[in-house]
Amino acid sequence: MNQLEILRFALRGLLANKLRSALTTLGILIGVAAVIMLVAVGEGSSQSIQKNIQRLGANTLTISPSFSGGGGGGGGRGGGFQGQNTGPRTQARQLSLADAKALTDRTLAPSVRTVSPVVSANSSAAAYGAASHTISQLVGTYPSYFEATNKPVAKGTYFFNDDVLAARKVVVLGQTVVEELFGPVDPVGKQVSISGVPFTVVGVLKETGSTGGQDADDVAVAPLPAVQQSLTGFGTLNSIVVQATGAEATQSAQSEVTAILNQRHGITGDNPDYRLLNQATLQETVSQATGTFTVLLGAVAAISLLVGGIGITNIMLVTVTERTREIGIRKAIGAPRSAILGQFLLEATLLSLVGGLSGVLVAFAGTRFTVAGIQPVLVPSSVVLALGVSVGIGLFFGSYPANRAAKLRPIQALRHE
Repeated sequence: MNQLEILRFALRGLLANKLRSALTTLGILIGVAAVIMLVAVGEGSSQSIQKNIQRLGANTLTISPSFSGGGGGGGGRGGGFQGQNTGPRTQARQLSLADAKALTDRTLAPSVRTVSPVVSANSSAAAYGAASHTISQLVGTYPSYFEATNKPVAKGTYFFNDDVLAARKVVVLGQTVVEELFGPVDPVGKQVSISGVPFTVVGVLKETGSTGGQDADDVAVAPLPAVQQSLTGFGTLNSIVVQATGAEATQSAQSEVTAILNQRHGITGDNPDYRLLNQATLQETVSQATGTFTVLLGAVAAISLLVGGIGITNIMLVTVTERTREIGIRKAIGAPRSAILGQFLLEATLLSLVGGLSGVLVAFAGTRFTVAGIQPVLVPSSVVLALGVSVGIGLFFGSYPANRAAKLRPIQALRHE
């Protein structure tokens, strides 16, 4: 009996019970689709987070106040995060405009290119004519902020140092704010009211997009003194964005910034009153964490593949029992043991292969849709792995029923009722 005949017998056996075969392949389909989809969601979330970090650039440092630090601490110079609570809080100081100006000293910080002090106000009500919108974040800062945080202007222009010195009430709006307030109307040159204060629109930021449920385009950026004067008051800063002279100088800039702030805040130990976030270090850490997360998602989904394999074993055992007399007749007329073994092993493998291919198609269709605000990204290696495992499951879980069928003695099989 040649291979073609074995394949023909296997297909005839599967098609004899179409519903049973379909339900068996469904278990493999769900397992393969789940593995590919969950890995795709993990990869999509990883890329989404990476894009958010990359918006700030690999040569950007972000300094923010730490409410757990104090005068008994100082930051290490090599890590991505600083400000862990390792000691008691003693007279923690907030970030100030004087701190930002001190970081611009070329003698003390030669690796620092620009420094952008930042104040922000959340949920600021904005209005233009009859239209109104609540801006998620209003940022007051310097012009260098646009380059440091990778926020290019798509229309109009950003504000300049003269606007900062004169505390002019000008603003650059994100795409979401423009759509909500102006619609198709060009906003440049128009006057918008933010928390009751009139600001003139000078530019529109390039669209960034929404990730993880947060709209990065729902933002407005204005000169620091104008925001402090009208909205937040001349108090402390929310953060300071520091841009290094290059990606290779980021660690040097971090060390220089740490030394300056420690000296200004009187930090002598390991518990500073600020946090220093290095984007390059954060990106590396997030890559490792999301990679582990993706592997765990795939491993959880792989359990359903195992369940599908057990289903194949169960169905094939039932099939062998039902077709015992057929096996006896074929053996009695001279069918070799290898032909019986090959037929039932091929049936199990075909069930897995059809289920696997169907699962790939379902997963491919599923990646076209957004899941929980994340666009899944198909990982080719996960497709190959899931399909390979599904075929392997067919061979492994089908081998026992096939071997059992091949070992049947013709006399016993013919006597079976």
